[in-house]
Amino acid sequence: MKHVRNLRSPLPSLRPRRFAYRVPWTVDRSGAPHFRLVNTSSEELRGVTVSIAGSASLRVSSPASIRPGEAVRASLHGGDAARDTLLVVRWFPPDGREYLWQVSF
Repeated sequence: MKHVRNLRSPLPSLRPRRFAYRVPWTVDRSGAPHFRLVNTSSEELRGVTVSIAGSASLRVSSPASIRPGEAVRASLHGGDAARDTLLVVRWFPPDGREYLWQVSF
């Protein structure tokens, strides 16, 4: 007979949020194919990464932390971004939760 162990995360459990979490980003598309993802929240966002799924390629300059009002700059090249490309943004607000947000072009 196999013994089953209950594994616990080494991190403390997070309490459930009582309210919906507003996405803290706005996409400035005015300079397409160069885009700016602006942190519109009042919080510094950490561990920010940007990735892409689709036929276009991406150049991005994203510091690990983005303060309120600061932006991540991304440039798309090739492919038909409006048809088959998604931008995925990952970040951690101050409470340590991980969030993902996808952007269609």
